[in-house]
Amino acid sequence: MTWIAAVTRLRARREPGVLVTVATVRGHAPRDAGAKLVVGRDETWGSIGGGNVEAVAIDRAREMLAAATAEPELMDFALNDKVTNRHGVQCCGGTVSVLLEPLPVVRAVAVFGMGHVGLELARILARQDLDLHLVDSRADMLTPGRLDALADAVAHVHVHHTPLLPEEVLEALPHGTHILIMTHDHAEDAALCDAALRTTHLGSIGLIGSAAKWARFRKRLSHEGGHDDATIDRIKTPIGLTDITGKEPATIAVSVAADLLRTFESQGGEGPARAEGR
Repeated sequence: MTWIAAVTRLRARREPGVLVTVATVRGHAPRDAGAKLVVGRDETWGSIGGGNVEAVAIDRAREMLAAATAEPELMDFALNDKVTNRHGVQCCGGTVSVLLEPLPVVRAVAVFGMGHVGLELARILARQDLDLHLVDSRADMLTPGRLDALADAVAHVHVHHTPLLPEEVLEALPHGTHILIMTHDHAEDAALCDAALRTTHLGSIGLIGSAAKWARFRKRLSHEGGHDDATIDRIKTPIGLTDITGKEPATIAVSVAADLLRTFESQGGEGPARAEGR
């Protein structure tokens, strides 16, 4: 398997890894600069030459995975018999530097409702390295022509048409997925809020709407849903930056996206998806 395929596999499995690259070589060494090795928690793919260099790099990569290290590291090796090595002698005669780059689990975001604001928001979020899930009960909101604006997405875009019960998508979403609820139907929004609060593996939950809408929802979630105040407080509403007050769909989308990215930064390297490695 190529290193590119290995990285793709880790991403699809939502598992962290470390990409190990021979950065520089002076003199004789088992592999030339550019050779790569991908290290997962339980598997490795590729090779940087075997022996002590590869074994030490794998050990360090696994330590980085255990500590959820975000910063890359550079390791230097002298390949001669005068060096005390952890995993045997390599006496090729040269020196090697090896770069270890963490490959974290990317964050996941689900946008429920692909109306005017939802589409504008998807266009913005698609420029981020995300697993982006777009959900709507209306097939005409998810046509290839309408989503053509996402054709050059950096994100991995997943489209879900759910004609009856959009909330059923929640259970299938990746661990730590951030939820943004903005459908065309307040009853659908309310059902999604209730279901999201009952789905324990999700990240943040955001709801678009006015204070009056939230007052009705909060009462319903408490009286009919049986949720306590602390649970209901998991839902953030309104979403977006409060000092951006424009009501154009693109303006709202920019505000919501900025607020979400600020949430990511506040979590740092310990966001739900990354912390759990799923």
